Parts: sequence; C-alpha cells; structure tokens
Amino acid sequence: MRHITFIATAVAAMMATGVANAADHQVQLLNKGEHGVMVFEPNYIEAAPGDTVTFVPTDKGHDAASIDGMVPEGAQSFKGEISKPITVTVDKEGVYGVKCVPHYGMGMVALIVVGKPVNLEQAKTAKQPGKAKKVMAELLEKAAGGH
Repeated sequence: MRHITFIATAVAAMMATGVANAADHQVQLLNKGEHGVMVFEPNYIEAAPGDTVTFVPTDKGHDAASIDGMVPEGAQSFKGEISKPITVTVDKEGVYGVKCVPHYGMGMVALIVVGKPVNLEQAKTAKQPGKAKKVMAELLEKAAGGH
C-alpha cells in the first residue's frame, strides 16, 4: 500500500510541477506603441506548449482573435470581447496568427510561435488585409528564421 501511495504522490507532484512551469505571456493592446499605431506589444511571442498568452487591452477598443488558417491543427480558435482581456492556452506546436478585429486592416496583428512552427507554410497562405499583409509577412519571416 505504501508503494501505491508513493506513486500517486509522485504523479501528483509531477502534474503540479508541469502546471507550475507553464508561463503566462502578457501582451498589451495599444493605440500607440514602439512599432507605431494600433499594435500588439509584443507582437511576436515565443511560447512552450501549455503556456498561456494574456491579451490585455491597455487602451480601450481592442480585442484579440485567432486568424482563420493560422492555428495549428487541433488547436482551438479564439475570439475575445472588445476592451476585455482574454487568456489563451497554447497547447499545440505551431504558429498562431492573432488579429485585433477592428484594426486588422491597419496592421494590428501578432504571431505566437509554440515550439516548432510546424504549420508555417499553411499560415503563409492565409490572406491578410491592408497593412496586416506586410506586418504578418515580417512576423512569419522571423518565425521561419528559427525565431
């Protein structure tokens, strides 16, 4: 019986350690930031499977939503509410494209790279409007370069 208790305790400790090691990456949604107007800061996030990313609308009028065709296979799409924070767990390896719906055409996009960018080529085929096309191309290029 002691052996079973030890194994159960060890498994519980390993599970708790896994959760404790997960990082939360904070991203601000800003009207004006280091890279111009209508930006995610940072707009390029490297994460590990199981990490969370919290999008904080520091300036009101922003949201965070996944971009169609830019989430790894099996990953959950997401869409936050305007002016409300949203926390997303990134549990699949690959790239996750993120947009602010009202400011997407103005280039308000971000890229989360979780582990290896296994869906990078697929993500590159997603259509981007306006300035988002240039900004996302730069972010995808950064991901292709090995982060």
